[in-house]
Amino acid sequence: MPHPVPQQIRLQPGRQGLVLVYPDTEHTLPAEYLRVYSPSAEVRGHGRGQAKLQTGKARVTITNLAPAGNYALKITFSDGHDSGLYSWAYLYELAQGYATMWPAYLRRLEATGASREPAAQAHTPPKGKKCSH
Repeated sequence: MPHPVPQQIRLQPGRQGLVLVYPDTEHTLPAEYLRVYSPSAEVRGHGRGQAKLQTGKARVTITNLAPAGNYALKITFSDGHDSGLYSWAYLYELAQGYATMWPAYLRRLEATGASREPAAQAHTPPKGKKCSH
């Protein structure tokens, strides 16, 4: 059976997530979840077991959405990531699997000692700039 195509797609306020409206249900997928489960080769790797754990994505937002033909969405994130097409089937899989996939991601982070929070270095002012507080 083919996966349903969302009847409506909209960004959450603040671009924190994507709302997918299907005939019988509605799913809100956080930007961070979409980013860490990106279908791109950069994230998934080129073969089984080659996926790269995404860290520091807690504050990522969606900066752009663009249709890719009649079968997918191209999502651009605030960290610059914009590769990989989110097919309707994959978006539906992410929506249906959120309750198990998100906790699995959090367990992988914990097991490796990694964090959802961006590295402290990301908040360091550029050289020559003084912090005002």
